[in-house]
Amino acid sequence: MKLSINTDFTKFPRAVSVAPAGSGASGAVAGKALLAHDERHLRRRAVDLAEGSEIPGGKVLVDLAESVTLAAGDRLVLEDGRQIEVAAAPEELHAVRARDAAHLAELAWHIGGRHRAAAMEAGRILVLRDPAVRAMLEELGATVTDVVEPFLPVRSVHSHDHDHGHHGHHGHDHHHDDHDHHGHGERDAYGRLPGDPHYGHNHA
Repeated sequence: MKLSINTDFTKFPRAVSVAPAGSGASGAVAGKALLAHDERHLRRRAVDLAEGSEIPGGKVLVDLAESVTLAAGDRLVLEDGRQIEVAAAPEELHAVRARDAAHLAELAWHIGGRHRAAAMEAGRILVLRDPAVRAMLEELGATVTDVVEPFLPVRSVHSHDHDHGHHGHHGHDHHHDDHDHHGHGERDAYGRLPGDPHYGHNHA
């Protein structure tokens, strides 16, 4: 939920800090926030809570000093000490499977070349649905199925450069889910770089 110019967010309880998952933070859990992966990067935003929360109106205002990237299991701490548990919302994903571990690593390399957020598991990769990405992966021999699951992508190695003042295991995911950058030397859907005569075309 984003703030509207007409929203009186001063009436919302304020979340002013974050308790990392596994930190043993004490405090009553007053609700749960189901957030998609891109919604978990935030600083100041009104957040809707899942049904059954103890917060009147079912909303809180996240009002932090710095931008953070939340992980599933983190807790937003309200001014009165109550806490809101953060959970990963189900998202529409491709589940990508390979012939073997080496093939899975190859597929991961191509996904990384397109700057896609990806969740890595022992036998599969999860990526946001995209027809172009699916076509590329299937051409590379992957088995791709559509699933709806919580999405917990791998953190960027550059995340510490973008988030400051938050606990160490959280950073800013610097990925671009909604667009590709072919103007800066990135590979096309088939792994070819600009300058290749077959760049952008499906040739053997």
